[in-house]
Amino acid sequence: MENSHKAGFVNIIGRPNVGKSTLMNALIGENLSITNPKAQTTRHRILGILNGDDYQLVFSDTPGMIKPAYAMQESMMGFVDEALEDADILLLMVESGTHLEFDPVFIEKIKSTSVPVFIIINKMDLSNQKELETDFGHWQSVFPKAEIWSISAIKSFNVIELRNRLLELLPESPPFYPKDTLTDKSERFFCEEIIREKILRYYDKEIPYSVQAIVEEFKEEEDIIRIRTTIYVERDSQKNILIGKGGEAIKRVGKASRLDMEKFFNKKVFLDTFVKVSKNWRKDTLKLKRFGY
Repeated sequence: MENSHKAGFVNIIGRPNVGKSTLMNALIGENLSITNPKAQTTRHRILGILNGDDYQLVFSDTPGMIKPAYAMQESMMGFVDEALEDADILLLMVESGTHLEFDPVFIEKIKSTSVPVFIIINKMDLSNQKELETDFGHWQSVFPKAEIWSISAIKSFNVIELRNRLLELLPESPPFYPKDTLTDKSERFFCEEIIREKILRYYDKEIPYSVQAIVEEFKEEEDIIRIRTTIYVERDSQKNILIGKGGEAIKRVGKASRLDMEKFFNKKVFLDTFVKVSKNWRKDTLKLKRFGY
């Protein structure tokens, strides 16, 4: 008799900045999702795929839950609804020591789902025993049927144990993706995310939220990958800030992005970066579609 194979979708949801991307990266052992202390770092659903001989865990990292303020955020909230619909296991991530209330409709959605639900209390490395006991009690009262775990995604504490528990609960199923697949996203997507992560790191105020990096050309040659990207902003003033005096700021973004891409692809990269203004792209449904929202 053939050995059985397990496979399923484990969807990670929660507010911005609770550590969803850090947890997914820790669970699969690859930096697929960009992590940054600023909110709204993740704008798309990103699948990270962990393959074993007899299992395939498909993790989905979703944008942080926020009240939509414009078209782009509505699209981001659509990803969260999708995550509720197609999960085999649902991980709702919260932060240790904070008991922010969720919308009652959302709570009911979680409570009425038929799949296993985990409440993951993250950042326990910043907490103490008393706070953790209070956390457990609070979330147990809100979600009585859920399994409650405390972890530190950044320190990888309790992460392997959590992964083993998820494997126990995975349904029997053939794999959904070829066994050598690490993610459903393209190489271009990861180049765009690397650039966006650098912009989040090096700029403040509205700049990181007003930009979208698009790979216009991706040519892989034998010993080098040539990548041409355009970074779109909403206003001329943002373009000037992004480029910086004498082009210094954009050069720094380009160099840091190239080094990360070379690590990611394990190959030499030539990166060409341009900055263009696309007026109010976050409110324009056609442009959002083009940018993958």
